[in-house]
Amino acid sequence: MSTIDVHNVWKIYPRGNVIGVKDLSFNCRDKEFLAILGPSGGGKSSTLRMLAGLEEISKGEIQFDGVIVNKMGPAERNIALAFESYALYQRLSVYENIAFPLRARKLKDVEVDHKVMSIAKLLDLTSILNKYPPELAGGHQQRVSLARAFVRKPNVTLLDEPISHMDQRVRAQLRARIRHLHDDLGLTTVYVTHDQAEAISLADRIAIINQAELQQIGTIEEIWNQPANRFVAYFVGEPAMNFILGELVDQQHVAVAAAQDKRVFEFKGQLKTKPAESAVTIGVRPQQIKVSRTEPSTTAVAATVKIVEFQGETTVLTVTLADRAKSDVKVVVSSGEKIGTGNNVWLHFAPDIIHLFDGETPVLQRQIG
Repeated sequence: MSTIDVHNVWKIYPRGNVIGVKDLSFNCRDKEFLAILGPSGGGKSSTLRMLAGLEEISKGEIQFDGVIVNKMGPAERNIALAFESYALYQRLSVYENIAFPLRARKLKDVEVDHKVMSIAKLLDLTSILNKYPPELAGGHQQRVSLARAFVRKPNVTLLDEPISHMDQRVRAQLRARIRHLHDDLGLTTVYVTHDQAEAISLADRIAIINQAELQQIGTIEEIWNQPANRFVAYFVGEPAMNFILGELVDQQHVAVAAAQDKRVFEFKGQLKTKPAESAVTIGVRPQQIKVSRTEPSTTAVAATVKIVEFQGETTVLTVTLADRAKSDVKVVVSSGEKIGTGNNVWLHFAPDIIHLFDGETPVLQRQIG
């Protein structure tokens, strides 16, 4: 059993009194793969370094399996680490770099060799075991760092952007292998990244941190369908969620102020709180908007295509709405749709894709599933 519980943890850097992490609380369950996602400088790496015992905790406590580890060093916590910066021993071969944590535990040579060869095979490192880190490209060095982290079975595996220096195709392959190793070895893993594709493809749950604070933790379905605030709604999803000025008509309808009239859309769910004013922000994801070349029978807003970005199976359109604010909106359509710059289109928002915000706060609650 390996669980992590973080209770009201702060990291305050004395120089400049900078707050790196603010009142952070979350848990990572036994054998769970938890991704910590957020923009650069948001507090992700500071959180991981406190979990690892590399940073002192200013306030609060961290527990591993119910035991407070605030005063324990990395070795006492029985963790495995892999960082973006590799941290390999330059004078040791790849084989010996991977074997180092096993030799530190005084395992027999036969057992060391078996474990090193097994992990090297899984990560495609067998052909470079006799080479040294300075001879390797950055992608290979990161794989060696990963192998050293995974070669023994730790209580907790902590990974800080471990595949960021690899090209896109290799990263996709390594993501699958990291998840396979996690499942096969029954690990508890915390993975820090700014890449939402990595977080979504790897994690059981995602914790989103921004400006030193936890914004939301949950499954990707929970975060996608019920974002805790406007930042989360915008940050998760590519292209990002669109935001359009709207007006609340009643408990089930919202309007977009078109050039000549109002376009009233139905929404599903219940208002958690009624905004102080009728003005709200409508959030709609680009992947969920329905596009028509002619005005449909359902309520729709007219728009003009401004930019067309072909992306293989899909095309991303940037369109300007015929609303009073002349809002720019992104829409994802099939690449088979022959829509060009300057074309007029109509956008329809189905009731179950509409999110409503009052400032940063979501005011619409919908059932998941």
